[in-house]
Amino acid sequence: MEGYPMYLTLEETADYLDSEISEIYRLVREKQIRTISDGENLLVNKQQFNLYFKSLEAYKVEIQHYLNELLPEDDNIKDED
Repeated sequence: MEGYPMYLTLEETADYLDSEISEIYRLVREKQIRTISDGENLLVNKQQFNLYFKSLEAYKVEIQHYLNELLPEDDNIKDED
């Protein structure tokens, strides 16, 4: 995976997650995002989000499957025509 950095700055993480930087700072403070320091910056290993993205995709598929299901016929509904 050359050309793709494994570690991101907090600003790059916000772009990567399509989120506000303030949200990233909050998640770091609450230890929802793990970071390391290079002496100057906090860095985030972006591989920690792989499970999140996989579960998000699975959820999207599940929701789409649910939305595509036909409603079962109800025998108690009478046709007025």
